[in-house]
Amino acid sequence: MPAASATAAARTADFQLGLMITMMRGCGLRNGEARAVNVNNVISDDVYRVTCQIHHNTYRPAPLKHRRPGDFRDVPLPRSVKEAIERFEQRHGTTDEGYLLRGPNGYFTYRIECTRAAKLHTVLPPPDGMTLSGYRDLFASVCLEHGIPITDVSEWLGHRKIETTYRAYRHVMPGSLARARQALDHTLAT
Repeated sequence: MPAASATAAARTADFQLGLMITMMRGCGLRNGEARAVNVNNVISDDVYRVTCQIHHNTYRPAPLKHRRPGDFRDVPLPRSVKEAIERFEQRHGTTDEGYLLRGPNGYFTYRIECTRAAKLHTVLPPPDGMTLSGYRDLFASVCLEHGIPITDVSEWLGHRKIETTYRAYRHVMPGSLARARQALDHTLAT
C-alpha cells in the first residue's frame, strides 16, 4: 500500500479508527496492540513501549502475542505519531489507566474496529485484498526499503523468529546481491 493511501485512510477514518491506523502504520503495531494505545507508553520523544493488546475475544487488556504477562517491546515513535497521540489526548481524554481508544463498555473492541473499518471502506475502498493489517505491513516495508536491519524490524513487529519477517517481507528488501557485487568490485579494484 502506498504511503499516500495510508495517510488518506487515517484522515478519512473516524477519530478512533484514524488513531489506530496511525499507530499501525507509524509504529508497526498489531490491531489489538493499536486498540490498546496508551499515553503512559510514550517513554521518550522517539520510543513507544508496547505493553499489551486489547484481546479480540475477551475485549480486555491481555499480554502481547508470543509474550508473557509483563513483557513488552519498544518501537520507534515517529514525531507525527507522537503528535497524533497528544492531539487525541487533548481532544478526547483518556481512561484512568491512560488508554485513548474507548468503546461503550470501556475498551475499543474488535467489533467496533470492524464496524468502523467497513464504513471507511465504503468511502475509501482499500487496495484489493488489503485488510487493516496492511497498515502494519506498510511500516515494515518502509523500514526495510530504507535499509533498517531486518533483525530490528522483526523485533519491533514482535515476531518470535526472524524467519517470519524474512518470509513476509523479503520482496521489499533492497537487492543485496547487487550491493555486494558493487562493494566487492570497489574493494578488489584497489
